[in-house]
Amino acid sequence: MGKNAKKAKDGRESLKIGVLISGSGTNLQAIIDAIDAGKVNAQVVLVLSSRPDAYGLQRAEAAGIPTVALNRDVYADAHAANQRIADEMKAAGAEYLVMAGYMRMVGAEVLDAYPDRVVNLHPALLPSFVGAHAIQDAFEAGVKVTGVTVHFANAEYDKGPIIAQKAVPVKEGDTIDELEARIHKAEHKLYPKVVGWIADGRVSLDESRHVVVAGK
Repeated sequence: MGKNAKKAKDGRESLKIGVLISGSGTNLQAIIDAIDAGKVNAQVVLVLSSRPDAYGLQRAEAAGIPTVALNRDVYADAHAANQRIADEMKAAGAEYLVMAGYMRMVGAEVLDAYPDRVVNLHPALLPSFVGAHAIQDAFEAGVKVTGVTVHFANAEYDKGPIIAQKAVPVKEGDTIDELEARIHKAEHKLYPKVVGWIADGRVSLDESRHVVVAGK
């Protein structure tokens, strides 16, 4: 798996992560690139897609990363689908799961297999604009600032403990496509950074289940 399999310079083992996708996989690529550049001490051991035609699968294959593609038939039984995800990730040796444009909610089977070890990226400043149309919702609301959020996934959609956020301005005269491009650019910077924090053991939850990032 090339550079993905290397140890850090100080000899620490890299964190083995599984990535869940549904589409083009640009955030997956940002993570792969950060690993290859030595900025993130992690190894992507499996990329699993909810769609067999997701372009992100080609990105994974180009990087030598094993892939699994599910489809609508598999998701007809949500519990069975989530159990398969958990089983595939465990079999691949994944220690942490990263949702990168995965457009389905992970179920208890996954969350129980990876307690407080599933992270998600959302294209808005949570708790504002939850749901699948966050960029459009923020644009139509006329807000002057939106952004991106990295948070732990839990049983409530877009409500897990927040790890990090990055604000993105909505500029005068913006089209929704221009705003979306700016948000994606912010995602590609923030997500690998947070995965790096996790790989370095800097992210934890306190007794109140608030996120603590050591050395931030």
